[in-house]
Order: sequence, then structure tokens, then C-alpha cells
Amino acid sequence: MEILNQTTTDEFAAYHGDSCEVIANIPDDSMHYSIFSPPFASLYTYSNSDRDLGNCKSDDEFKTHFGFIVEQLYRVIMPGRLVSFHCMNLPTSKARDGVIGIRDFRGDMIRLFQDKGFVYHSEACIWKNPVVAMQRTKALGLLHKQIKKDSCMSRQGIPDYLVTMRKPGVNPEPVAGEFQYFTGEEETFKHTGNLSIDVWQRYASPVWMDINPSKTLQYRSARDHNDERHICPLQLEVIERGLQLWSNEGDTVLSPFMGIGSEGHVSIKCKRNFVGIELKESYYNQAVKNLKNAVVESKENKLF
Repeated sequence: MEILNQTTTDEFAAYHGDSCEVIANIPDDSMHYSIFSPPFASLYTYSNSDRDLGNCKSDDEFKTHFGFIVEQLYRVIMPGRLVSFHCMNLPTSKARDGVIGIRDFRGDMIRLFQDKGFVYHSEACIWKNPVVAMQRTKALGLLHKQIKKDSCMSRQGIPDYLVTMRKPGVNPEPVAGEFQYFTGEEETFKHTGNLSIDVWQRYASPVWMDINPSKTLQYRSARDHNDERHICPLQLEVIERGLQLWSNEGDTVLSPFMGIGSEGHVSIKCKRNFVGIELKESYYNQAVKNLKNAVVESKENKLF
């Protein structure tokens, strides 16, 4: 196993290396929860490394490559505990795929996890503004002029999903207790008398309409132009809801695709420990900065 670099503190361990190799060194049944956003096959170019999942030449190659990660996740997650992955279905194009449509990437991921032994536990559909998507992508199906031309080529926007898979077995450390606060757009939340029930009713919804899409680590940290920016950062509120729902304070949270450290930042803030792995050097370096800042902020909050 080759670890190119590593940074460890009492609160986190960050590894610069290939997840397929680094995760193999993590002990069996030692991680309490895992949440991450996997590379989207052939959608974004994260790096020029052959080890990068985003550079797989075909869907079959991606499934084989990512399958190694899923096997290791099954091994290291405690029985009865969960893995959540953030994803979206992928638009297809005539130039690349021969047809304009949508590929069921979410379903492919679910089936891959099931093939490796996981149980399909739950999912939340995360609303995204179709107008913003139209302005960013200029997708044919989202343009109003297509309604006037032929609405049979018009479609809805593509939402995000937080899909959660469970490792079979009895959870040796139950996640128990009432919710103490709400994570999401506060102005939409109404407290009717029992805070925990009110929060649960929002979290139990199959569609999350109250996630702020711009509340990500790279915007929160207000870094300057020269700092590394992640192509598709996971929203902080999505991570925090996952932690609230499916982990205890003091648990260890794993991200095999750490990026700039979003999952670690929230884990430390929520009094969890964090283990993260990142292949791209610039992302790893930025993640270490963000994780160290989270530790400092967490200690400052304790003082006040």
C-alpha cells in the first residue's frame, strides 16, 4: 500500500493516496458511518491519474473499479451501520452516447452495493432549482423554447439523491436519542411543541426541499482565487443530516473520496472523528487546511 502523505490528529486522519489501497489497511468492522459523493463516471475530469474513477473508459470499467471500494466499505463498516452516497442521474448526449436522455447512475450504484452484500436502506431526493440548472447547462430539455418547438423533448430538472445502504447484522452500538436541533433552511422550519418530532417529520420526508444548494465548504470558507475548488462539493446540510440521523457523538466517519474535506469538516463540528482518503494532491492539501480549521473552530466553540 502506497500512502503518498498523511496527516493525523486526535480528531481526524487524512490520507493522500488511492482509496482502493488505503482503505484496505483499515481494520474490519471499525467504521461507524460513511458518507461521501463518489466520482461520476466520465462526467467530470478530476485529475489525469489512471487511478481516478472519473477517468474510467467505460461503464463496465467504472463498476469494476468502484466495486473494489464497495467491497472494502462492506468490510470496514460495523454490522448494522450505514453508508450514504450522494449522487444524481446523468444526462446523456447525442455526441457521447448516441441519444439525448438520462442514465440511471443512481440505480447502477444501488445495484452495485447490493451485489457486494449491502441492503438498500433508504433514500432522499434533494430538490434542485431547474432554472439554475438551465442557466448553467443550457440543457435542451430545460429550455422554454423547446416547449414551443416540441415539448416531447422537454423534461424536468435532475435532482440529487442521498442513497443509504446498510450492512446486515445487529448494530453493536445503537444510535439512540432525540434530535436536539434542525439542520436546513431555518426560515422554513416551524417548531410546534416537540422539537425532536418536528425535526424528524422534516427528515423523514422522501423529498428534501429545504437544503441550501450554495451552502458548501468552498463557499463557506471564502477562499481566494488560487485555492483549490472542488468540482461538485457536497452540501454541508446534507452531510450534517446524515450524521444526525445515523451516527453518535464520538463515532468515526469515513469518506473514501474526501475532496476538499466537506464530510470531515462537518464531522468534526458535530463531535465525530473522521478518516478521509483523497487521490488528488491539491484537494488533499486543501482538505488538510479545512480540517485543521474545523478543529480550531470546534475548540473555540467549546470555550464560548
